[in-house]
Amino acid sequence: MNKSTLALAVAVGVLAQQAGAAGFIEDSKASVSSRTMYYNADSREGASNATNNQRETAQGFKFDYLSGFTQGTVGFGIDAQAVVGIHLDGGRGHHPDSNSFFPSDSDGSASDSYSRAAANVKARFSKTEAHLGGALQPNMPILVANDSRLLPQSFEGGTITSKEIDNVTFNLGQLEHAAGRASSNTTGLAVGGGTEESNKFRYAGADWKVTKDLTLQYYNANLKDYYKQNFFGLVHVLPISANQSFKTDLRYFDSSSDGKNGDAGYRFNNNNGYAKTPGEVDNKTWSAIFTYTLGGSAFLLGHQRVSDDGGFVYLNQGNVVDGNGRNEGAAGASFYLFTDSMINGFVRAGENTTFGQYTYDFASLGVPGLKASAVYLRGEDIKATSGVGKDLTEWERDLRVDYVIQTGALKGFGTTLRHGTYRGDNITAQDQTRLIFNYTYSFL
Repeated sequence: MNKSTLALAVAVGVLAQQAGAAGFIEDSKASVSSRTMYYNADSREGASNATNNQRETAQGFKFDYLSGFTQGTVGFGIDAQAVVGIHLDGGRGHHPDSNSFFPSDSDGSASDSYSRAAANVKARFSKTEAHLGGALQPNMPILVANDSRLLPQSFEGGTITSKEIDNVTFNLGQLEHAAGRASSNTTGLAVGGGTEESNKFRYAGADWKVTKDLTLQYYNANLKDYYKQNFFGLVHVLPISANQSFKTDLRYFDSSSDGKNGDAGYRFNNNNGYAKTPGEVDNKTWSAIFTYTLGGSAFLLGHQRVSDDGGFVYLNQGNVVDGNGRNEGAAGASFYLFTDSMINGFVRAGENTTFGQYTYDFASLGVPGLKASAVYLRGEDIKATSGVGKDLTEWERDLRVDYVIQTGALKGFGTTLRHGTYRGDNITAQDQTRLIFNYTYSFL
């Protein structure tokens, strides 16, 4: 039993004695979420097999319980989450043995189902909260929990969030394990290409709301034996009129090697691109995003630059395997860049990406709950892996429609249809379609 699990067990025992305290039950929330997803990834080149022609449908359920806090100077509580995925369709020949959407059986076909459960204990003092357990789902510039498939990714460790200073939110913590979006198991932490697990991802940072329209951010993160990273961010919203605004979003990452990075097992694949020192982290990435909103329309335009020495780095356990050499299903990660798009990431060394998006909210036309968007990204000047010769290019076009029923017995039932098209030099072209049905029912 590791330290986090032991601490969680002790804390649960203490909470069991205090569960009757006012606030713990009265402020509790419980819900069950249903997600039905059809996933089609059609690679346009190569043989017609499961890897190149994936078509699967699955049903996911997620139960969440969030307690209130016990009374007293220090209040205690507990959060719990259980998830289960059920495979509905997409048999042999349409399920790649990569565990990126659904776990695989020993013969490479999709498993019938998978599940996992975890809990966090929490404590609150004044305006500071601490959480310890295995159901953490952080959303910060240096780490974004992935929720782009059937079930969400989660992390194990401890976090502290403090708002003791007006208009400033401090975040710090240490994470030790992750449960992949298509896995019942947890693994240690790594980066793309890394096969050795690190059990120490530490971070600290703050969001400072300077004015009601301006927010400044700084975060520092360290994945032991892989990388160190600093992030600087600025978000400003300029109100123009009652239905007009102009938003500026600036992001800068500076990442470098740490500890054993570059040694066997601790090598970064640099997103399968060029690296000045192969296997090592050495990157600076900046992006600037500008959004003009007018009524129901939002026009976004931006640019991103990845430095020449290596690709952008982020937590990604996709290469971690179990004792039998089988993929743990921990693939699938998100990162805090606009280019983290439906199919591709646009984060290889030297890459200059220009992107635009148009979004329309049909509430302006009397159809609340209906939204549509179109995105186009084009990356150029990508350094070839040899570091010489012709620079590479790639592009992606994503279309999306969302509708959430606003009234009646099915109020809150949501439907999302997404279609993406990706083409690039030296990378397999792909068309991808996702149809998703979401519904959440709250018990408390």
